Amino acid sequence: MKKVIVFSTPTCSWCRKLKSYLRENKVKFTEVDVSRNHRAARGMVRKTGQQGVPQMWINNRPVVGFDKTKIDRLLELKNREKKK
Repeated sequence: MKKVIVFSTPTCSWCRKLKSYLRENKVKFTEVDVSRNHRAARGMVRKTGQQGVPQMWINNRPVVGFDKTKIDRLLELKNREKKK
């Protein structure tokens, strides 16, 4: 199972879309609210050089923004559908 961490804020509409997409695809993830967790926010910026959200790490590989193509590839979501 891949380790997925989503960095978001409560007011971010793209963050909500990303989390909804992950739930629809039954992807378990840990959510980090960077508006409350400043230490995690600093770590996120150190890793990606980006302050914006959503960001996610899939097995420690960063994805900045709601990049469905990259998310699907890293989580092997399209392959999952083909196997059914």
